[in-house]
Amino acid sequence: MKEKISLALARRIAVAAQGLAEPRPAGPITRRHLTKVLDRLGLLQIDSVSAVVRAHYMPLFSRLGPYPMSLLDDAASPGRKRALFEYWAHEASLLPLEAWPLMRWRMERASRNEEIYGGLARWAEANGRMINEIYRRVADNGPTAASDIDGAKGKGGWWGWSDEKHAFEWLFWAGRLTTAARRGFERLYDVPERVIPGKVLNLPEPAPADAHRELLRLAARALGIATASDLRDYYRLSPSDMKGRIEELVESGDILPVSVEGWRQQAYLYAGARLKRKVEARALLAPFDPLVWERARAERLFDFRYRIEIYTPAEKRQYGYYVMPFLLGDTVVARIDLRADRPTGVLRAMAAYAEPGAPRHTAETLAGELDTMRAWLGLERLEILPAGDLGPALLDAADGSPALTRSAAEA
Repeated sequence: MKEKISLALARRIAVAAQGLAEPRPAGPITRRHLTKVLDRLGLLQIDSVSAVVRAHYMPLFSRLGPYPMSLLDDAASPGRKRALFEYWAHEASLLPLEAWPLMRWRMERASRNEEIYGGLARWAEANGRMINEIYRRVADNGPTAASDIDGAKGKGGWWGWSDEKHAFEWLFWAGRLTTAARRGFERLYDVPERVIPGKVLNLPEPAPADAHRELLRLAARALGIATASDLRDYYRLSPSDMKGRIEELVESGDILPVSVEGWRQQAYLYAGARLKRKVEARALLAPFDPLVWERARAERLFDFRYRIEIYTPAEKRQYGYYVMPFLLGDTVVARIDLRADRPTGVLRAMAAYAEPGAPRHTAETLAGELDTMRAWLGLERLEILPAGDLGPALLDAADGSPALTRSAAEA
């Protein structure tokens, strides 16, 4: 094994580790395909923005192509098919059921008002009776949304939560309640004993140090090659929780210290990582895809500076409201601001931009991927505005699609 790795090889390792280097399934996509992706990624980040599609659906599309979203819904729903639960991992996330014991240390700290939002901790310290009342109500009545409680409507944002919503969220952090299902995007809370299978709920709880070591190992497998900071970020571990764990993984042979061309930080290679000579990836990536969610790593790997501009005033945005990177081979070659206009059945590309050195066929390949996404989302038409330096070429490349609609300004 080389101790020094080129940046190009590091990119290929990262892309392959994320399951983006393999051909998409040729036949029907099944639970087996979903399980394979989830085993690789370890989690799917949840986000409320639905400008195109909810964030947790996109990583599977990026890796599998147009899969039935019901596969993921079933995996996170009550019943025998349940394979996922929700908790705070890399922000709010869907995780495999087997990861429940690995999160118990975080739940126990939350129950002591440690390592949760300061405002929520202060509220909990003063409102133990309300917390117990909400817990008893759910334990007695089964799946319950915060909005099901009379008078529980807040003002929006966590700082505007009602007391009842505060109680639900604290109980969720503490692992005393979990998500049984969702109604739209609203959580229905229930006690873990009715949601998590007994064979998982009764697994031995690892010591915190053992859980941290295993979470870092899972992060290393998912990333392929990473700095200590990248590994810590994957499951949002604290620096104190990291102390000594990296060295233990090196000693056990799970990760190997290497240097990467152009990186100032020490890097670590997952021992089982695939060192591919070439990758044929092609994927639109959600802003919360594990390949790019850590922006400093995306910049180190791909020389791609990426910031989500949802909360930036429109007149100050550089690229757009909901911008997705486009991965081609081992390089991020473009970015595109997308919107799913469901009432009119249109997937609309607001603007598209090429990255320096993007190959000539970027627009053509991206146009094909947009049409695939349109069909997957159940939208009838594709509309591409000729904005951004790649916009006109993308519009021309999509001209052969029967779904393409030209606006009056384009016609």
